[in-house]
Amino acid sequence: MTDAVLSREGLATAKRIVVKVGSSSISGANAAQIGPLVDALAAAHARGAEVILVSSGAIATGMPFLQLDARPTDLATQQAAAAVGQNILIYRYQESLRRYSIVAGQVLLTAGDMETPSHRSNAQRAMERLLGLRILPIVNENDTVATHEIRFGDNDRLAALVAELVAADALVLLSDVDALYTRPPHEPGAVRIDHVGFDDDLLGVTFGDIGAAGVGTGGAGTKVAAAKHAAAAGTPVLLTSAAKVADALTGLPVGTWFDAAPRG
Repeated sequence: MTDAVLSREGLATAKRIVVKVGSSSISGANAAQIGPLVDALAAAHARGAEVILVSSGAIATGMPFLQLDARPTDLATQQAAAAVGQNILIYRYQESLRRYSIVAGQVLLTAGDMETPSHRSNAQRAMERLLGLRILPIVNENDTVATHEIRFGDNDRLAALVAELVAADALVLLSDVDALYTRPPHEPGAVRIDHVGFDDDLLGVTFGDIGAAGVGTGGAGTKVAAAKHAAAAGTPVLLTSAAKVADALTGLPVGTWFDAAPRG
């Protein structure tokens, strides 16, 4: 949206922001986190920002309704859980957004859609129109028709592709860990990484999983890969926890900031 590449503090005034939240942050015991997440998104929306939410969680949300205790491993049951869960998930978001008189628009995509020029163009046009109408698009992978994409890093790469599609000023990747660490944060010697330069290859960093086991499918490695993709396209990225989304969107010094390549 803008020519200048943002700093972390610039999130407070960014015009177009993509926020991605993982399954473990908004499903199961953490379903109540949808409310605080919506509070933060609504605050950005109220100041005039265009906000797009990329939300995982359809399969995890659908599991209890299919009497499943663990994430299904077969594709057909994953698709069935997603079909049920996506309906419930969007309902929960819309019920929370109603407090702010904000209307959500559901956008379901696959990785293939983003790679097919006609589908990509259609998605871009629809997204731009939704934003122009002050609708808050909620994007998820179309898990009911996805094949290998259904295990696509818990939507991390999809979020980066969406950020690139709409030329977002910033991408915020939310999980249940507050930042990137030099090794999994529960391990001795783990050090928080505050800033990642565009050319930083992160040698010496050991990636572990981020997210509740058996619910989310994305780990730190997928988030860094997604951040690097978005950064290469000119969109800076903040990686932090869902609990700190309000601080993140007001430019406070939380999480790990990934510098973007200069836009040509």
